[in-house]
Amino acid sequence: MIYGNIIDWRSYALARGDNAPTAASDPDATASLQRASDYIRTRYVIRLGLADDDANVIEATYIAAGYDLATPNFWATTFTPAQAKVLTKVDAIQWTVIDGGASGMDAQLPTSPAIDALFLGKRAYGFGGFVV
Repeated sequence: MIYGNIIDWRSYALARGDNAPTAASDPDATASLQRASDYIRTRYVIRLGLADDDANVIEATYIAAGYDLATPNFWATTFTPAQAKVLTKVDAIQWTVIDGGASGMDAQLPTSPAIDALFLGKRAYGFGGFVV
């Protein structure tokens, strides 16, 4: 399952000044789009019960594919919670571990604020109430 397609991804990227998907070979672009789709499917689509053709799913896939094209298998990188840190002191360099609010396996995966923002307000994000 691939969300979106190469032609639309290239147009999406070009509209934002990114010609990397256009410059990439079709096999490389397809592989990045596939890995991005895998990431979006397992992290968002399945969890949130989203449709495969949801506009946010496709846009998120294009964003994720850009990261993957720049660094193949970017979304397969795992981290420990201790690796989430910010520079808090420059002189005699000091880093402080931050709590990004993620837990379990989510704390060990790379994230993108742009992708997460597309899914804010969906069932698994936040603690908004629903009225039926």
